[in-house]
Amino acid sequence: MLPVVALIGRPNVGKSTLFNRFVGYRHAIVEDTPGVTRDRLYADCEWQGAKFTVIDTGGINFSDEPLVEDIRYQVDIAAEEADVLVFVVDGREGINPLDQEIADYLRGKKRPVIIACNKVDTLELADEMYEFYNLGFEHILPISAANGQGTGDLLDVIVEKMPFKVKADEDDDSLKIAIVGKPNVGKSSLTNKLLRKDRAIVSDIPGTTRDSIDTKFTYNKREIVLIDTAGLRRKGKIKGDLERFSVSRTLNAVDRCDIALIMIDAVSGLSEQDKKIAGYAHEKGRGCILVINKWDLLEKDEHTLEKFRKKTYANLPFLRFAPMVFISAKTGQRLPALLELIEFVAEQQSIRIPTGTLNTIMEEATFMTPPPSSKGRQLRILYCTQTGIKPPMFVLFVNNKNLMHFSYLRHLENVIRNIYGFTGTPIRWKINERSRSGDR
Repeated sequence: MLPVVALIGRPNVGKSTLFNRFVGYRHAIVEDTPGVTRDRLYADCEWQGAKFTVIDTGGINFSDEPLVEDIRYQVDIAAEEADVLVFVVDGREGINPLDQEIADYLRGKKRPVIIACNKVDTLELADEMYEFYNLGFEHILPISAANGQGTGDLLDVIVEKMPFKVKADEDDDSLKIAIVGKPNVGKSSLTNKLLRKDRAIVSDIPGTTRDSIDTKFTYNKREIVLIDTAGLRRKGKIKGDLERFSVSRTLNAVDRCDIALIMIDAVSGLSEQDKKIAGYAHEKGRGCILVINKWDLLEKDEHTLEKFRKKTYANLPFLRFAPMVFISAKTGQRLPALLELIEFVAEQQSIRIPTGTLNTIMEEATFMTPPPSSKGRQLRILYCTQTGIKPPMFVLFVNNKNLMHFSYLRHLENVIRNIYGFTGTPIRWKINERSRSGDR
């Protein structure tokens, strides 16, 4: 567990820009549009040998715009979770009446509060920032999140105020799970049920989640990082840079996860967008679980489940290795089974087959089904070894790689899967050509 720092303030004061500055890359969506950040966004940071988690939050305001109450609720949770609160204000505008309300709110949290006076990139502005002492907090630092000015000093004070320290050289062996799927399929609802609290804003409005959100929890004494992502839309429905970046964030979530939970709507069935999402996860070599949500809303008989299963695999033939689970994120139906499946697939991803055993398997496979031949030459498998996990990678040395047909490679993969399983994980192959004495 790392110390937690929450960035809090009214809309459009630069919280997400500061978050990105702390993290070291463009993790949060940054736009000039107020209210872009809606949910809490987490990332781990390091400063001067100390590690901590930083939370970016939505801007607090009291208008009657949609989702404002939900955003305020998310900010409240972040403030409760945090060990240190960074109150971000706009140094160019001076004290806003909303800043005073937020200051009163933060005083009630009884945690260290540091005011980050943002957008202060000139000496004249720095001289004027002292009016912020009227908010009643001791630590006020001038910064410019956009160019990094003063952020090092701010980080020094943050680390100083942490109640405990975690060294940066500690390894992160957490299991990273990305929840992906088209908009409004139930990803945020699943996140909240798994965490047993309202971790993400849940709305019937498609596209409510714009950022990818990381949350840590423990299952069976194992730390899991759950990544709730913005729904992917067809390219024709992506409007503006904001939604394009949300799509890119979703793909990035797949890039950095160990297992992708590919959510499919049981009522509307498999879509073309579902196929593209699944294809991307497979292409990246991620563990895959097909999560059929809203199963409780479907009219069923004794054949419905098997028909749905067969139809889905027929449309996703490249994911036949992926297990399928039928759930209701809303009611929590079969979520324990999903958690067990996640743990099982994680184990399957890390299987290593000893080289001697692997070559024995190859010998038996080629004996039962001889390799293909062409123009009087037959493919020979000379040697096989496993070189990696997550995904499992196998290197085959053959006499002529042009003789290796994809169907025979699939046969070899099926033989390995029949013995070792590798449930939920793609298998990667590399074919190397090596001549052997007498094979010319």
